[in-house]
Amino acid sequence: MINFTARNMKVFFKDKASVFFAFLSVIIIFALYALFLGDIWASNISEIPNARYIMDSWICAGMLAVTSLTATMGAFGIVVEDKYRKIYKDFYASPVKKYQLLGGYLLAAVVIGIILTLVTLVFSEIYIVAYGGKLFTVTELFEVLGLIILSTLANTSIMFFFVSFFASPNAFSTGCTIIGTLCGFLTGIYLPVGMLPEAVQYIIKVFPPSHAAVLMRQAIMERPLAEGFAGAPAKALEGYKSYMGVTFTFGNYTMPAWQSILILAGSAILFYALAVIIGSRKQRIK
Repeated sequence: MINFTARNMKVFFKDKASVFFAFLSVIIIFALYALFLGDIWASNISEIPNARYIMDSWICAGMLAVTSLTATMGAFGIVVEDKYRKIYKDFYASPVKKYQLLGGYLLAAVVIGIILTLVTLVFSEIYIVAYGGKLFTVTELFEVLGLIILSTLANTSIMFFFVSFFASPNAFSTGCTIIGTLCGFLTGIYLPVGMLPEAVQYIIKVFPPSHAAVLMRQAIMERPLAEGFAGAPAKALEGYKSYMGVTFTFGNYTMPAWQSILILAGSAILFYALAVIIGSRKQRIK
Protein backbone atom coordinates (compact mmCIF):
# COMPACT_ATOMS: atom_id res chain seq x y z
CA MET A 1 0.00 0.00 0.00
CA ILE A 2 2.86 2.38 0.78
CA ASN A 3 4.39 1.79 -2.66
CA PHE A 4 1.04 2.43 -4.33
CA THR A 5 0.61 5.60 -2.27
CA ALA A 6 4.06 6.77 -3.39
CA ARG A 7 3.12 6.02 -7.01
CA ASN A 8 -0.03 8.15 -6.76
CA MET A 9 1.86 11.03 -5.18
CA LYS A 10 4.53 10.93 -7.90
CA VAL A 11 1.86 10.97 -10.60
CA PHE A 12 0.18 13.98 -8.98
CA PHE A 13 3.28 16.08 -8.36
CA LYS A 14 4.72 15.34 -11.82
CA ASP A 15 1.62 16.90 -13.33
CA LYS A 16 2.27 20.60 -12.75
CA ALA A 17 -1.20 21.49 -14.02
CA SER A 18 -2.80 19.35 -11.29
CA VAL A 19 -0.76 21.10 -8.62
CA PHE A 20 -1.62 24.52 -10.06
CA PHE A 21 -5.35 23.84 -10.22
CA ALA A 22 -5.29 22.50 -6.66
CA PHE A 23 -4.14 26.01 -5.66
CA LEU A 24 -6.27 27.93 -8.18
CA SER A 25 -9.23 28.68 -5.91
CA VAL A 26 -6.86 29.89 -3.18
CA ILE A 27 -4.94 32.04 -5.68
CA ILE A 28 -8.20 33.67 -6.80
CA ILE A 29 -9.31 34.24 -3.20
CA PHE A 30 -5.98 35.78 -2.25
CA ALA A 31 -5.84 37.96 -5.37
CA LEU A 32 -9.33 39.34 -4.72
CA TYR A 33 -8.45 40.01 -1.09
CA ALA A 34 -5.04 41.57 -1.75
CA LEU A 35 -6.23 43.76 -4.63
CA PHE A 36 -9.74 44.76 -3.55
CA LEU A 37 -11.48 43.22 -0.57
CA GLY A 38 -8.77 43.46 2.10
CA ASP A 39 -8.66 47.24 2.31
CA ILE A 40 -12.45 47.50 2.08
CA TRP A 41 -13.08 45.10 4.95
CA ALA A 42 -10.28 46.56 7.06
CA SER A 43 -11.73 50.06 6.56
CA ASN A 44 -15.07 48.82 7.93
CA ILE A 45 -13.38 48.29 11.31
CA SER A 46 -10.87 51.14 10.99
CA GLU A 47 -11.57 52.22 14.58
CA ILE A 48 -9.84 49.02 15.72
CA PRO A 49 -6.05 49.54 15.88
CA ASN A 50 -5.09 46.14 14.44
CA ALA A 51 -7.84 45.93 11.82
CA ARG A 52 -5.48 44.74 9.09
CA TYR A 53 -4.05 42.01 11.33
CA ILE A 54 -7.57 40.77 12.06
CA MET A 55 -8.60 40.70 8.41
CA ASP A 56 -5.34 39.10 7.23
CA SER A 57 -5.81 36.37 9.83
CA TRP A 58 -9.42 35.92 8.70
CA ILE A 59 -8.61 35.46 5.02
CA CYS A 60 -5.64 33.18 5.72
CA ALA A 61 -7.80 30.92 7.89
CA GLY A 62 -10.26 30.64 5.03
CA MET A 63 -7.49 29.87 2.56
CA LEU A 64 -6.31 26.97 4.71
CA ALA A 65 -9.82 25.51 4.81
CA VAL A 66 -10.23 25.83 1.04
CA THR A 67 -6.82 24.33 0.26
CA SER A 68 -7.58 21.24 2.34
CA LEU A 69 -10.63 20.76 0.10
CA THR A 70 -9.24 21.60 -3.35
CA ALA A 71 -5.96 19.75 -2.79
CA THR A 72 -7.69 16.47 -1.92
CA MET A 73 -10.09 17.03 -4.80
CA GLY A 74 -7.17 17.40 -7.21
CA ALA A 75 -5.46 14.33 -5.79
CA PHE A 76 -8.47 12.17 -6.63
CA GLY A 77 -8.06 13.06 -10.28
CA ILE A 78 -5.65 10.11 -10.34
CA VAL A 79 -8.52 7.77 -9.43
CA VAL A 80 -10.66 9.05 -12.31
CA GLU A 81 -7.75 8.84 -14.75
CA ASP A 82 -6.88 5.28 -13.73
CA LYS A 83 -10.53 4.29 -14.03
CA TYR A 84 -10.93 5.96 -17.44
CA ARG A 85 -7.79 4.39 -18.89
CA LYS A 86 -8.62 1.00 -17.35
CA ILE A 87 -5.31 1.02 -15.49
CA TYR A 88 -7.06 -0.30 -12.41
CA LYS A 89 -7.52 -3.66 -14.21
CA ASP A 90 -3.74 -4.09 -14.25
CA PHE A 91 -3.68 -3.40 -10.52
CA TYR A 92 -6.45 -5.94 -9.90
CA ALA A 93 -4.46 -8.56 -11.82
CA SER A 94 -1.48 -8.00 -9.52
CA PRO A 95 -1.05 -9.62 -6.08
CA VAL A 96 -2.07 -6.33 -4.44
CA LYS A 97 -5.37 -6.54 -2.56
CA LYS A 98 -8.24 -4.22 -3.47
CA TYR A 99 -8.31 -2.70 0.00
CA GLN A 100 -4.61 -1.85 -0.42
CA LEU A 101 -5.36 -0.05 -3.68
CA LEU A 102 -8.19 1.84 -2.03
CA GLY A 103 -5.98 2.69 0.92
CA GLY A 104 -3.25 3.89 -1.44
CA TYR A 105 -5.59 6.32 -3.16
CA LEU A 106 -6.97 7.62 0.14
CA LEU A 107 -3.60 7.93 1.85
CA ALA A 108 -2.12 9.74 -1.14
CA ALA A 109 -5.02 12.20 -1.12
CA VAL A 110 -4.58 12.83 2.61
CA VAL A 111 -0.82 13.35 2.34
CA ILE A 112 -1.15 15.59 -0.73
CA GLY A 113 -3.87 17.61 1.01
CA ILE A 114 -1.75 18.08 4.13
CA ILE A 115 1.38 19.03 2.15
CA LEU A 116 -0.37 21.64 0.02
CA THR A 117 -2.23 23.05 3.01
CA LEU A 118 1.06 23.35 4.89
CA VAL A 119 2.47 25.29 1.92
CA THR A 120 -0.52 27.62 2.21
CA LEU A 121 0.08 27.92 5.96
CA VAL A 122 3.70 29.01 5.44
CA PHE A 123 2.65 31.55 2.81
CA SER A 124 -0.16 32.82 5.06
CA GLU A 125 2.16 33.32 8.02
CA ILE A 126 4.66 35.21 5.87
CA TYR A 127 1.87 37.42 4.54
CA ILE A 128 0.44 38.13 8.01
CA VAL A 129 3.85 39.08 9.43
CA ALA A 130 4.76 41.16 6.35
CA TYR A 131 1.74 43.39 6.97
CA GLY A 132 2.34 43.93 10.66
CA GLY A 133 0.85 40.79 12.17
CA LYS A 134 2.52 38.39 14.58
CA LEU A 135 3.99 34.92 14.29
CA PHE A 136 1.93 32.02 15.58
CA THR A 137 2.72 30.90 19.08
CA VAL A 138 3.71 27.25 19.52
CA THR A 139 0.26 26.49 20.93
CA GLU A 140 -1.49 28.19 18.01
CA LEU A 141 0.73 26.39 15.52
CA PHE A 142 -0.01 22.94 16.93
CA GLU A 143 -3.71 23.76 17.07
CA VAL A 144 -3.70 24.80 13.42
CA LEU A 145 -1.71 21.69 12.43
CA GLY A 146 -4.26 19.49 14.18
CA LEU A 147 -7.09 21.26 12.36
CA ILE A 148 -5.29 20.83 9.04
CA ILE A 149 -5.13 17.08 9.60
CA LEU A 150 -8.77 16.88 10.71
CA SER A 151 -10.10 19.01 7.84
CA THR A 152 -8.01 17.10 5.30
CA LEU A 153 -9.34 13.76 6.55
CA ALA A 154 -12.93 15.02 6.35
CA ASN A 155 -12.47 16.54 2.90
CA THR A 156 -10.74 13.39 1.65
CA SER A 157 -13.84 11.35 2.52
CA ILE A 158 -16.16 13.95 0.98
CA MET A 159 -14.14 14.06 -2.24
CA PHE A 160 -13.86 10.25 -2.28
CA PHE A 161 -17.67 10.16 -2.32
CA PHE A 162 -17.79 12.92 -4.94
CA VAL A 163 -15.34 11.10 -7.24
CA SER A 164 -17.42 7.92 -7.22
CA PHE A 165 -19.91 9.61 -9.58
CA PHE A 166 -17.39 10.40 -12.33
CA ALA A 167 -16.07 8.07 -15.01
CA SER A 168 -14.12 10.47 -17.25
CA PRO A 169 -11.48 13.16 -16.65
CA ASN A 170 -13.56 15.76 -18.54
CA ALA A 171 -16.60 15.23 -16.35
CA PHE A 172 -14.42 15.30 -13.24
CA SER A 173 -12.71 18.50 -14.39
CA THR A 174 -16.10 20.17 -14.86
CA GLY A 175 -17.19 19.06 -11.41
CA CYS A 176 -13.97 20.36 -9.88
CA THR A 177 -14.45 23.72 -11.57
CA ILE A 178 -17.93 24.05 -10.11
CA ILE A 179 -16.84 23.01 -6.62
CA GLY A 180 -13.75 25.20 -6.75
CA THR A 181 -15.93 28.18 -7.65
CA LEU A 182 -18.54 27.48 -4.99
CA CYS A 183 -16.20 26.62 -2.11
CA GLY A 184 -15.21 30.26 -1.63
CA PHE A 185 -18.87 31.16 -1.10
CA LEU A 186 -19.79 28.06 0.89
CA THR A 187 -16.99 28.64 3.38
CA GLY A 188 -17.95 32.30 3.81
CA ILE A 189 -14.79 33.76 2.27
CA TYR A 190 -15.87 35.85 -0.73
CA LEU A 191 -18.52 37.46 1.46
CA PRO A 192 -18.78 37.32 5.26
CA VAL A 193 -21.55 35.02 6.44
CA GLY A 194 -23.42 37.90 8.07
CA MET A 195 -23.84 39.70 4.74
CA LEU A 196 -25.78 36.83 3.18
CA PRO A 197 -29.53 36.07 3.34
CA GLU A 198 -30.58 33.77 6.16
CA ALA A 199 -31.35 30.87 3.81
CA VAL A 200 -27.85 31.05 2.34
CA GLN A 201 -26.34 31.34 5.81
CA TYR A 202 -28.10 28.13 6.80
CA ILE A 203 -26.69 26.30 3.76
CA ILE A 204 -23.19 27.46 4.68
CA LYS A 205 -23.61 26.40 8.30
CA VAL A 206 -24.58 22.83 7.33
CA PHE A 207 -21.80 22.53 4.72
CA PRO A 208 -19.11 20.40 6.47
CA PRO A 209 -16.00 22.16 5.03
CA SER A 210 -17.33 25.49 6.34
CA HIS A 211 -16.79 24.13 9.85
CA ALA A 212 -13.11 23.68 9.01
CA ALA A 213 -13.04 27.39 8.14
CA VAL A 214 -14.78 28.28 11.43
CA LEU A 215 -12.29 26.26 13.47
CA MET A 216 -9.33 27.75 11.59
CA ARG A 217 -10.64 31.26 12.22
CA GLN A 218 -11.12 30.59 15.90
CA ALA A 219 -7.55 29.30 16.22
CA ILE A 220 -5.84 31.95 14.10
CA MET A 221 -7.96 34.98 15.03
CA GLU A 222 -8.20 34.49 18.78
CA ARG A 223 -5.16 36.65 19.59
CA PRO A 224 -5.77 39.50 17.09
CA LEU A 225 -9.43 39.69 18.12
CA ALA A 226 -8.53 39.76 21.82
CA GLU A 227 -6.09 42.61 21.16
CA GLY A 228 -8.36 44.56 18.82
CA PHE A 229 -11.50 44.31 20.94
CA ALA A 230 -9.78 44.82 24.30
CA GLY A 231 -12.04 47.08 26.33
CA ALA A 232 -14.97 46.69 23.93
CA PRO A 233 -18.29 45.24 25.13
CA ALA A 234 -18.46 41.45 24.95
CA LYS A 235 -21.55 41.71 22.75
CA ALA A 236 -19.59 43.71 20.19
CA LEU A 237 -16.99 40.96 19.90
CA GLU A 238 -19.58 38.19 19.75
CA GLY A 239 -21.55 40.06 17.11
CA TYR A 240 -18.44 40.56 14.99
CA LYS A 241 -17.50 36.88 15.30
CA SER A 242 -20.94 35.81 14.16
CA TYR A 243 -20.96 38.30 11.28
CA MET A 244 -17.55 37.20 9.98
CA GLY A 245 -18.15 33.47 10.40
CA VAL A 246 -15.71 33.03 13.27
CA THR A 247 -18.60 31.40 15.11
CA PHE A 248 -21.83 29.91 13.79
CA THR A 249 -25.02 31.04 15.50
CA PHE A 250 -28.55 29.68 15.21
CA GLY A 251 -30.84 32.26 16.76
CA ASN A 252 -29.42 32.83 20.24
CA TYR A 253 -27.39 29.62 20.18
CA THR A 254 -23.66 29.78 19.38
CA MET A 255 -22.18 26.50 18.22
CA PRO A 256 -19.11 25.54 20.31
CA ALA A 257 -15.90 24.35 18.68
CA TRP A 258 -16.36 20.74 19.77
CA GLN A 259 -19.56 20.47 17.74
CA SER A 260 -17.77 21.66 14.60
CA ILE A 261 -15.05 19.09 15.28
CA LEU A 262 -17.73 16.43 15.69
CA ILE A 263 -19.34 17.46 12.39
CA LEU A 264 -16.01 17.12 10.55
CA ALA A 265 -15.27 13.76 12.15
CA GLY A 266 -18.80 12.54 11.46
CA SER A 267 -18.58 13.72 7.85
CA ALA A 268 -15.34 11.79 7.38
CA ILE A 269 -17.01 8.57 8.52
CA LEU A 270 -20.33 9.15 6.74
CA PHE A 271 -18.98 10.05 3.30
CA TYR A 272 -16.37 7.30 3.40
CA ALA A 273 -19.11 4.76 4.13
CA LEU A 274 -21.32 6.13 1.35
CA ALA A 275 -18.45 6.02 -1.16
CA VAL A 276 -17.66 2.41 -0.25
CA ILE A 277 -21.33 1.41 -0.62
CA ILE A 278 -21.60 3.07 -4.03
CA GLY A 279 -18.32 1.52 -5.17
CA SER A 280 -19.46 -1.93 -4.06
CA ARG A 281 -22.74 -1.62 -5.95
CA LYS A 282 -20.96 -0.56 -9.13
CA GLN A 283 -18.63 -3.55 -8.83
CA ARG A 284 -21.63 -5.91 -8.51
CA ILE A 285 -23.29 -4.35 -11.56
CA LYS A 286 -20.14 -4.93 -13.58
